[in-house]
Amino acid sequence: MKFLLVLVFVYSVCVTPLLANSNRAPFIPSSSVAETLEQHRRVPNPADEVWWIPKGRDMLWNNKNIHQLFPTVNIYRNGPVKPLSYKLNNQIDNFKIKTPQGKLAFVDFLKSDLSSNMAVVILHKGDIVFEHYARMQEYEKPIWWSVTKVFASTLIAILEDRGQIDINKPVDFYLPELKGSDFRGVTVRNVLDMASGVDCSDGTYARGTCYYEYEASLNDAVRSNNTASTPYEALTNMKPGRWADQGVGFDYSGANTFVLSWIVERLMAMPFQDAVTKELWQKMGAEGDASIFAARYGIALSSGGLLAKARDMARFGLLFTPSYKKVSSEKVISDRYLDMIINKGRPELLANARFAGERSANPEIKHNSYQWDVVYNNNDFYKGGWAGQGLLINHEKDLVAVYLGYIKEDGSELALLPRLRELLKTIYPK
Repeated sequence: MKFLLVLVFVYSVCVTPLLANSNRAPFIPSSSVAETLEQHRRVPNPADEVWWIPKGRDMLWNNKNIHQLFPTVNIYRNGPVKPLSYKLNNQIDNFKIKTPQGKLAFVDFLKSDLSSNMAVVILHKGDIVFEHYARMQEYEKPIWWSVTKVFASTLIAILEDRGQIDINKPVDFYLPELKGSDFRGVTVRNVLDMASGVDCSDGTYARGTCYYEYEASLNDAVRSNNTASTPYEALTNMKPGRWADQGVGFDYSGANTFVLSWIVERLMAMPFQDAVTKELWQKMGAEGDASIFAARYGIALSSGGLLAKARDMARFGLLFTPSYKKVSSEKVISDRYLDMIINKGRPELLANARFAGERSANPEIKHNSYQWDVVYNNNDFYKGGWAGQGLLINHEKDLVAVYLGYIKEDGSELALLPRLRELLKTIYPK
């Protein structure tokens, strides 16, 4: 009898990691009651100061607990969970990462003080080959910041596939409210590619600027007497002028993303979060519900407010790979949309970027497209989020990598993306 019990125990231990939704780590409280109260006291008053500025421990806590700090709106899963199988690759764990302190195994680098990584999940051919949670639990749902933007562009692409939108038409064709704004005449395509020319850049973030006031209209920055009641009103009356003609150069702005999500709401006749639920979340066998920051009037922050489990973000990425059938019964991401991302970007946009930086200076980068930050020469396409989040996909190699992070107090953490790409290119060359 003892032998049988031991055998059963060994068997259960061996099979536990085969399915992601069966890989339940022991529950560990995210913080004590006292720590939670203290962290709430430490968060800046949104009426006086931008709340998301704090770094280090405070940013780590905030990123994992947005749902405690602000209202959110739900994105619902439905139907059976599509479990992800494990085929762990020890080469990833042991891959040597170059650091100023010498080479470290990848998993040791993630755990070290050189990194501020919270989690990494890597899929190859639909299987989990690496999964590590350095500074969070696998069941937590941190914020993905700007990674959220590609949900808006993906919904636009779905509308394209159905013939419900022509991206060469101006945005005010679909949103007549914008005819009196500086978005008048700007094509959907140029908004998708961050090439609207409208002077509303993230790069000029300060009180009173166009982008700041857009965020303030969502209660994501300090409101003033001149702040619009809603982002719809803010965009309707947006007249900051133009920094360039449309289609000339890249200029990153979440206001562009909100225009896209507004179009989605208009054409799909539902709030943005419900469109994400219907068209994406309920079609990928998600493990859990997700949510979106919605601090004012229940309006989703489509430019950077998604809260979701790391494995569920990996499932979303899987929709862009040949292994989509492992999580979805239908082909959600069309070959046309993939071709637009990988092959139909416009290199001149990054060459003429408003603010010079990595995107325009890196010779490995081909272009940007459809809210994806960059497409690399090896056809990796990537969407990053402020302060350490990322979604990296290679359709040809059937690879997906997602990660979460934060900024340390002194900003000394080493960037994960270039090291992750080097790892994947080495271990999965073809």
